[in-house]
Amino acid sequence: MVTKYILCYKIFFVSKNISKKLKLRLKNTIIDKMLTCASETWVITKRDGKQTNIFERKVYKRILGPVYDNEKENWRILTNKEIYAMVKKPTITETVRLNRLCWFGHVQ
Repeated sequence: MVTKYILCYKIFFVSKNISKKLKLRLKNTIIDKMLTCASETWVITKRDGKQTNIFERKVYKRILGPVYDNEKENWRILTNKEIYAMVKKPTITETVRLNRLCWFGHVQ
């Protein structure tokens, strides 16, 4: 499973021929589904949640790339707040937490 992701990462997320919109859709369909598979039963510690969020931000930074700052007249990497403002999507850990709450409601 990991080798499939690495191949996908090298081909799609690094390619300059594919639009950012398509890369975000691929991330949402491939990586998010892979990371949240059977997440209803997971117990996520703070360390696991932090590592998952770091991984997700790395993928977003690779997809969105650097931005040009007109004030300083140089290129810079997006901050975490800017990434989440652009994506407008909950983090993987929030998605897992919501999946667990939904599943717990169905169990009772």
